[in-house]
Amino acid sequence: MGAGAIGCYVGGCLAADGADVVFVGRDRIKREVAFSGLVLTDLDGARSKAVPKEKLAFTTDAASMRDRDVVFCCVKTAQTAEAAHLLRGVLRSSAIVVSMQNGLHNAEVLRQGLATQTVLGGIVGFNVVSKGAGAFRRGTSGPLVIEASTDLRVTKVAAALVASGFEVEVREDIRALQWSKLVMNLNNAVSAITDRPTQDLLFVDEYRKVLAAIIAEAVDVLKTAKVPTARLGALPVELFPMMLKLPTPILRVVARTQVKIDPEARSSMCEDLAKGRATEVDYLNGEIVRLAESVGARAPLNRRIVEIVHEIERRGTGTPKLGAQALWQELHR
Repeated sequence: MGAGAIGCYVGGCLAADGADVVFVGRDRIKREVAFSGLVLTDLDGARSKAVPKEKLAFTTDAASMRDRDVVFCCVKTAQTAEAAHLLRGVLRSSAIVVSMQNGLHNAEVLRQGLATQTVLGGIVGFNVVSKGAGAFRRGTSGPLVIEASTDLRVTKVAAALVASGFEVEVREDIRALQWSKLVMNLNNAVSAITDRPTQDLLFVDEYRKVLAAIIAEAVDVLKTAKVPTARLGALPVELFPMMLKLPTPILRVVARTQVKIDPEARSSMCEDLAKGRATEVDYLNGEIVRLAESVGARAPLNRRIVEIVHEIERRGTGTPKLGAQALWQELHR
């Protein structure tokens, strides 16, 4: 449900390996894949999978989910309540819905709208780049995480995902992991504002300075609020600011233990701004601002990031491509 870049990639890998998958997405993607089918390329570009258009069940109608056992909800966070409304009365009562979305509260929103279905939290620990013409390429490494359940279908779908080449974790501590993923996703807005690939944010000193300051502020807020986090990758989130202060050659070595990154990888927020779509900044950097306010703390850098992104959205002029120095000055106005 919400077959954009993540939905097409994850669902497409399953469908290419023979799973019975129905995709519900926007009409623009339906037209695209009706012409080209799906071509899915992994991180190193060495392997690809394809779903021919003749075998692709892609629709814009949520009623097509009527007979599904497991639904991955991949819509943008702002559309979660709408997705629940569309699925209400459509899904069988025994269906499992897994929130494969950014942010913290999507599973709760889905539960409010889907009273009879089992709703589980989830995390997509990697990003996917839409290349056009039905082609989607994985941009970073990372696991798929599904909230633990005693339902055997969770075990089965996890096994199917592993067979399709994904790293999968079924975890009890989903909220702590979601906070860790949110901190990692704070780079999304920086990538969008600067139009720089993720590698530049990590390995070019002036961009890393911006990212390190934003993440350090977020980690301080989490500590003040006594919010538990969990390891998502090789390093705990509390060490991210320290890691980003390392000299670039050493950081490159350390970063390889945490994540692999395609040189072209940019955040999905970058594409949203470029195409004049609303972003998820309120559910990422904005979440840090709200948490800070709840404990009487401040998060001025993350607050300014939210303001800048909304200013760009209102102008509708696409990605401004701010340089690192210009962004630094904007953050300290």
